[in-house]
Amino acid sequence: MSLQKITRLPSARLLSSINHLQHQQLLLPSIPPRAGPRRAVSQGEYRRPGQPKEDKLPWQNINFDFWKGLGGIKKHFTLLKQEFSERWVGPEGKPILEHMLEQNRVVWEFRGPESLEDWVVSSDREIGGQSEAYLKLGKNNNTCFLYGTLSSTPPRDGETRYSGYCSMRSKQPLASFDRIKHHDWTSFNTLHLRVRGDGRPWMINLATETYFSHQKDDVYCYFLYTRGGPYWQDVKIPFSKFFLTHRGRIQDDQHHVWLDKVNAVGFTLGDKADGPFQLEIDFIGVCKDYAHTEEFAYEMYKKNPEV
Repeated sequence: MSLQKITRLPSARLLSSINHLQHQQLLLPSIPPRAGPRRAVSQGEYRRPGQPKEDKLPWQNINFDFWKGLGGIKKHFTLLKQEFSERWVGPEGKPILEHMLEQNRVVWEFRGPESLEDWVVSSDREIGGQSEAYLKLGKNNNTCFLYGTLSSTPPRDGETRYSGYCSMRSKQPLASFDRIKHHDWTSFNTLHLRVRGDGRPWMINLATETYFSHQKDDVYCYFLYTRGGPYWQDVKIPFSKFFLTHRGRIQDDQHHVWLDKVNAVGFTLGDKADGPFQLEIDFIGVCKDYAHTEEFAYEMYKKNPEV
C-alpha cells in the first residue's frame, strides 16, 4: 500500500494498515549488512600504485654493527673537538676581523670524488617517470658534471598527470652527533656561481629553516639561463631576486630570503623539452656586491603599513 493511500485513510483503518505492514516486515528474511573492507585506524606510509609492498619490520632496516657504531662515536667526538677549537678562534673558525671584512666565500667547489658526496640527484623516476639524471666529475676532476635525459611522459599509474623533472640538491649540513647546522650568509647579498650549460633554462632553489611544520615545502627560487657552447659563464644573482614558492607555486605573500639559516641549494630542470641535458659547475659561492642596494624586488603585503 503506497504512502499516499495510507494518509487518506481514517485513523482506525490507518492503525490497522500500519500493524499489517509491520507484521509483513517481521516475516521477511533478515538481510545482513554489506560486508566491506575495514579501514585500518593507523595507516602506514603512502605507497604509490604499482609499487611493491615492503614486508620488513621497521627495525630490520637498521644496521646494528658494533664497529660501525664505534667509528661513528669517534667521528662525532672529532667534530665536537673541532667545533670547540673554532669557537676560540672566531666565527666559523676565522678571526673576527677577517670575518667582518670577508667579501667572497666559496661554499662548494668540486675538486675530487669526495666533493660529490655532499649532493643528492633525483628525477621523476622516483614516482614512475622515465627521466634519468647522473652526477660525476668533469674531465679534469675539477668540476661537477650533471647529465641525463629528460622525459615528460607521465607514469601509467592512473594518478600522476604531469611528469618530467631532474634535480640536484645539496645535503643538509650536520654538526657533531647529527645536529642540524645552517649556512649563515647574512654578510653577503649575492649568489655567485660559475657554470657551463647547453642552453636550457634551470631553476635555482634555496631552502631555508622554517619555524612551522606547514612551511617545510617553502623554497626560494630564481631562474638560471645557460648560454650553451664551450665557454664558461659567471652568474651573479642577488638574493633580493629570489621569490617564495610552495610546492612549485608562487605565493602572493612574498618576503626576502632568511640568509641566517640556509639549509640547501638546488638546481631543477623541467622545461618540458624531452631529450639529453648537461650542466657543468665549477664552484658555488656567495659575495658582497656593494653596488647592489636593493632590499627586495617584489611587492610585500604589510598588515600595518607605515603612514
